Amino acid sequence: MTIDSASAGRLTHLGVLRFSGPDSLSFLQGQLSNDTQRLAGNTSLLAAYSSAQGRVLALIYLLPHSSGVLGILPREILPATMERMRKFVMRAKVKIEDAGDSLAVGGRFTVSSSSGAMPSSGTVPSSRAILPSGGYTETDGMGVAPVARDANRHWLIAAPQAFASVDASEAQRVENEWRLADIRAGLPQIYAATSEAFVAQMLNLDLLDAISFTKGCYTGQEIIARTQHLGRIKRRLYRLSLPPGAWSIGQALRLSDGRQGRLTEVIDSGGGIEALAVLTVEPGPTADLDPGTAEIAVPATELPLPYAPA
Repeated sequence: MTIDSASAGRLTHLGVLRFSGPDSLSFLQGQLSNDTQRLAGNTSLLAAYSSAQGRVLALIYLLPHSSGVLGILPREILPATMERMRKFVMRAKVKIEDAGDSLAVGGRFTVSSSSGAMPSSGTVPSSRAILPSGGYTETDGMGVAPVARDANRHWLIAAPQAFASVDASEAQRVENEWRLADIRAGLPQIYAATSEAFVAQMLNLDLLDAISFTKGCYTGQEIIARTQHLGRIKRRLYRLSLPPGAWSIGQALRLSDGRQGRLTEVIDSGGGIEALAVLTVEPGPTADLDPGTAEIAVPATELPLPYAPA
């Protein structure tokens, strides 16, 4: 499909890890929650990188780029994620590097979002982008992939100079628009404040096709599989509208209905505060509040997710 009028811009809060070498797919297969063999079919994937205890260290969007498998994740956790992964390379023929000097992450809305279109803050290698309906494509130095569970957005991967320079306020506006779209699509993200705080199912990754339960062993697999098959999942990701206030990622809160948890994403949409939060499915007593949870209940409104809850 050819899109002429979609808004696009560089997402400066995101960075790119590159995995290159003949053992890249097999290495990632043993580290991440999704079946990375699917990348061979030009499929883009969302996957969790977890600790041995099953706690999510990072969420990574994987793209089968011509220079190697690319992993998109927040820049603030990229160095720590890269260094941790390198410890497990051992004899595998794989190179893990920060590709930020040669590749940048951008985003494109194919239609205006409900909060307004992303500002047209950057050029791309071609003024007419062929947007794939399903898989990853690469043309004229630009990689394009659909965002999982959001038909209105695509990832763009290109050289940094392909995106026009913008000032800090414009870059922040582009970032906020993209993150708000993630909230409305129910797509989680992990930042430094929430790294290693949640098991994959708490982030709804089992509902987002981000976990393979058939591919075999990977780091954290035992805990993730046990959570899925033994007992009920007690915490889930919810979408909320919050009252005005100084909210932050990782902040603990208790809702008026008694559920409690932590914010994973929060953005001022201009018309209110929208957020994603991992919350207990059932309300609990005040005595069981997480450390740092305010005693005063928050009058939040739960908003619908665009996919069916478990």
